[in-house]
Amino acid sequence: MKAMVYRGPYKIRVEEKPMPKIEHPNDAIIRVTTAAICGSDLHLYHGLMPDTRVGHTFGHEFIGVVEEVGPSVQNLQRGDRVMVPFNVYCGSCYYCARGLYSNCHNVNPNATAVGGIYGYSHTTGGYDGGQAEFVRVPFADVGPTIIPDWMDSEDAVLLTDALATGYFGAQLGEIVQGDTVVVFGAGPVGLYAAKSAWLMGAGRVIVIDHLEYRLEKARTFAHAETFNFAEYDDIVVEMKRTTDFLGADVVIDAVGAEADGNFIQQVTGTKLKLQGGSAVALNWAIDSARKGGTVAVVGAYGPIFSAVKFGDALNKGLTLRMNQTPVKRQWPRLFEHIQNGYLKPNDIVTHRIPLEDIAEGYHMFSAKLDNCIKTLVIANPS
Repeated sequence: MKAMVYRGPYKIRVEEKPMPKIEHPNDAIIRVTTAAICGSDLHLYHGLMPDTRVGHTFGHEFIGVVEEVGPSVQNLQRGDRVMVPFNVYCGSCYYCARGLYSNCHNVNPNATAVGGIYGYSHTTGGYDGGQAEFVRVPFADVGPTIIPDWMDSEDAVLLTDALATGYFGAQLGEIVQGDTVVVFGAGPVGLYAAKSAWLMGAGRVIVIDHLEYRLEKARTFAHAETFNFAEYDDIVVEMKRTTDFLGADVVIDAVGAEADGNFIQQVTGTKLKLQGGSAVALNWAIDSARKGGTVAVVGAYGPIFSAVKFGDALNKGLTLRMNQTPVKRQWPRLFEHIQNGYLKPNDIVTHRIPLEDIAEGYHMFSAKLDNCIKTLVIANPS
């Protein structure tokens, strides 16, 4: 089969790989129809995630058709059209029983924190991802869900991570009626977080980025106020000024490990790799929140030390909430929002490319060319 293969930082290509096989009675093999390139895939592409091995196939956002199932699988059969959450999880451990699917205790021997994630290095279990023609899906009775007949395929693939993560970010903020919500990052997750904030009762939503085409999308898609941090000497001071010098009730970091805006953080976090990423956006979030406010973090960071202003968070009495998204937990409410017309996930899709062109897709997304916001990858056209 054809699959995207990692060959080192900034080096990926499409190669022939062996077809995945049923390795456990509860496995399924999925013929991927549509995948996506995620902003957090760029952390792998840029060499920032530990233990990203040559030969690994990325891709944690994908949908497809069931090709084969193991003898223990009861909920799926060949031919079912399914969406697969990015979490690999068992469904029965201490954490899964509490809905913390992203922290499953049985799927990742390499860490005690994060569970398993498709296509996201051996730090998260070493599972090959869905930027390929076929993918093995463990615990097939637990993760994959049959796509409802009324749901568009492009909307379904965006539910496997980006939309669920943006919604989860707003959910972590525990937004109450009338809150002022600031979102750092106008990529797909930030856009969805801003849109979701309105659904949870926000009275004011502000999105901060430095790319004008993304800020324009924040205005038209998420109906948010926007600020370009490159136009201000200190974006935190501007956030204080625009909130009566109190700060925002809720601030969401939807940027993560490769945030621009501070030279020292960028050098130590993304060039020298002395940190688990550049924590610029997270520090801005801490400083932009009001005393007693909430900071939600859904931007991805690596597992090592990061230079974060924890003392400021302590002295302001902030509530910090974060996790990798337990995707399937968000789906029932998101299905309702989509079916009722409150959300149209694929409104943010800007590019659709065949699997064979995925190297160019990564370069375009990484370099922010052609006003790229979200790229879908067509593996097996249905």
